[in-house]
Amino acid sequence: MFQKVLATFGSGGAKIDARLLDRTVSPGRPLRGEVLLLGGEVDQEINGLSVKLLARVQTPDERAPGVEDLEFGTQQLVGRERVAAGQQVRIPFEVALPWETPISSVFGKPLPGMAVGLQTSLDIANSVTDPMDVDGAAIEPLPAQKRILDAFSRTGFVFREAVLERGRINGAVQQLPFFQEIRFTPSPRFASVFTSVAATFLSSAAETQVILEVTKRVRVSKSGGFGGRGQEFLGLFKVDHAALERVKWEPQLEGWLHEVAKSRGIFD
Repeated sequence: MFQKVLATFGSGGAKIDARLLDRTVSPGRPLRGEVLLLGGEVDQEINGLSVKLLARVQTPDERAPGVEDLEFGTQQLVGRERVAAGQQVRIPFEVALPWETPISSVFGKPLPGMAVGLQTSLDIANSVTDPMDVDGAAIEPLPAQKRILDAFSRTGFVFREAVLERGRINGAVQQLPFFQEIRFTPSPRFASVFTSVAATFLSSAAETQVILEVTKRVRVSKSGGFGGRGQEFLGLFKVDHAALERVKWEPQLEGWLHEVAKSRGIFD
């Protein structure tokens, strides 16, 4: 009886050990793994075993900015079961990643500021504490995303930071309740008019929407006053996955940025 009491507080109770089988994976692909369920010192009833996709996202409240972990996909692996003392069960799983899953790794290197992963939770009946395991996932960009990022680098833009923001982008087709911004220091060609450039990718199976956000640099007018302090402008462009190799993306990217700037009166 004493062992059963301890198990309700997590001491000597059932445990889980999850691991991902894929070193890297891309949006739209299945994330594969397995969970090792280890029975404790006594038999226990469980209500379920599940895995959830989580992302650490910045909250938009300017008065009290913070972060929260948002779920963007879940899968139930096991329902109500009885786990015998000392029992060991391996449970394989595949979780489909949404096409808008944020990038957390580029060319095998972690993208600073990103926390994206999988949370495995075991719900034990009548337990005060439930076992939980969290594993970070290396999400590599899709070919279209990788090509645009490469174009940024080749045209002189320098990576600054990456953030996840809760909310939606007006005018864009968006499935998840948050979006990723990959921010750059402008290239020499645009440094005189922009203080920063940010790219957001919203992908589907057929295409990737590229949202470019530029922040206008403070300019002195002929009359001596300041104009457009800190104004931010958006441009939305689409990349057809089937036509990816038929476009020279370096001049295309610069053309997009020039179009955003010209349409907003930043360039003459």
